Amino acid sequence: MVRHAILQFRPEKARLKENLARLEGHLKALRPHAPEVVVLPEAALTGYFLQGGVRELSLTRHELLELLSGVHRAVGWEGLLDVVVGFYERDEGAYYNSAAYLELPHRVVHVHRKVFLPTYGVFDEERYLARGNRAMAFQTRFGRAAILICEDFWHSITAAIAALDGAEVLYVPAASPARGFHGERPENVERWRTLARAVAAEHGVYVVLASLVGFEGGKGMSGGSLAAGPEGRILAEAPLFEEAALLFALDRERIPPVRYDSPLLSDLQAALPLLFRDLERVLQKEGR
Repeated sequence: MVRHAILQFRPEKARLKENLARLEGHLKALRPHAPEVVVLPEAALTGYFLQGGVRELSLTRHELLELLSGVHRAVGWEGLLDVVVGFYERDEGAYYNSAAYLELPHRVVHVHRKVFLPTYGVFDEERYLARGNRAMAFQTRFGRAAILICEDFWHSITAAIAALDGAEVLYVPAASPARGFHGERPENVERWRTLARAVAAEHGVYVVLASLVGFEGGKGMSGGSLAAGPEGRILAEAPLFEEAALLFALDRERIPPVRYDSPLLSDLQAALPLLFRDLERVLQKEGR
């Protein structure tokens, strides 16, 4: 069992120093529970709607590690702490919406750059950011995992690639403005719940969704962070519109029997090569 905590975080927009101090306070409160992995939302350290402010508030992955290692020391955390955190990344003159898996205080394990940049409705990411071009699993001290950021998770191909690459846990940092107030929950929250359960059950993986809260420019981030198990059941769920710490444990030993009973991932692995010809045909058609 791997002890996890989702920090459903409400950052102060464009105030990196203050957000690091608030994160320190949250980690101090978590310390008695001794989580081994702490998961934060998309753009957790700065807020999401930065637009041109991305340039001033972006970090290299090594700067991020240095800052969070400082928080780790200030908290007085004993031993290693793995952290998944969304941030705006700067690299060789380009800017990305990224999320890092850090093993504090020592190393950057992996950085995922968001592939699907929403640029419609209230979103305009592609005006300010470069696209990532990978969806891959990586090795942690607890097994293989993958990170998909917000809209990355809404496209079935990315989770499929990650699962085929051996991921047993999909970490999904998100910033989702509430919309569609017609039922008990906003429609976007219902969509996230449906997607998390469906992806978890299809691939026999854990899905850990960490969703931002707070208001930015009149847009309210909904929260509703959750963890879903490989059978597609919700294991833990945070409230809407408020900060919360969600504690739960993931048992990777549950994955093999679930995949044995519902071998959808192995079926995909077997059948996917048969579809390569059609995939190449479609891509060539689009490239004309």
